[in-house]
Amino acid sequence: MFTALYPGSFDPVTVGHMDIIRRASVLFGRVIVGVLHNPQKPGGALSADERVSLVRAAAQSLGNVSADAFCGLLADAVQTCGAQVVLRGIRGAADLESELTMARLNRQLCGVETLS
Repeated sequence: MFTALYPGSFDPVTVGHMDIIRRASVLFGRVIVGVLHNPQKPGGALSADERVSLVRAAAQSLGNVSADAFCGLLADAVQTCGAQVVLRGIRGAADLESELTMARLNRQLCGVETLS
């Protein structure tokens, strides 16, 4: 059973986020939506707790999906939750290069594969 971590700000969770979450819930035994909480970065429409609550409500019918806030490096969150896969959405061509760089770095740091 593979565990997938889907990290992001989810401020707020969108239809596009939920599409990825629903599709991932079919492919993986466990999907954790990791809501990024960065106390050094003020702003945003919703608090981390509000964003976690909204994700949980939106995914309540998906029995293998959970949501939790995390702070710090993605590599640390991967190790804490035991994920073997990181899920990332790509909005366009501009996202692709930075996502590929992050995927290589996370593979080197903690051996996790990234699906974009």
